Amino acid sequence: MTFLLVVHGLLALALVGVILLQKSEGGGLTGGGSAGGLVSARGAADLLSRTTAVLATLFIISSLGLAWLAGHSNRPQTIDTSLARESAPVGPLGSMPAAPPSNAPPIAPVLPGAAAPGVPAAPATAPAADQTVPVAR
Repeated sequence: MTFLLVVHGLLALALVGVILLQKSEGGGLTGGGSAGGLVSARGAADLLSRTTAVLATLFIISSLGLAWLAGHSNRPQTIDTSLARESAPVGPLGSMPAAPPSNAPPIAPVLPGAAAPGVPAAPATAPAADQTVPVAR
């Protein structure tokens, strides 16, 4: 699989390079073609177009092959459920939660500033003069 990944990467780089070498209306990497080169401008365009088509076909085939290999290799034969947790059943959206069991103590609302049931209220006294922190202005 590593070999196929390397080949796939090389195909991608070659495809990008061949596409950038082609002359287009926008310019590309080549400033223009001269007829005095080793091959004529038309012959070079045909060669680059065919090379692009071949590289694109090979790239697609390698992409499909890698996708098939990824889907059919390294599959576990069994599902590991050692970390699975049981969760409480959830009802449909908007439904009321289940009532607490009948032997549970009643729940009383606690208002802000009020002590919770069964907890003694804290004395509302001012701190002593030696416990205050001076504030610098």
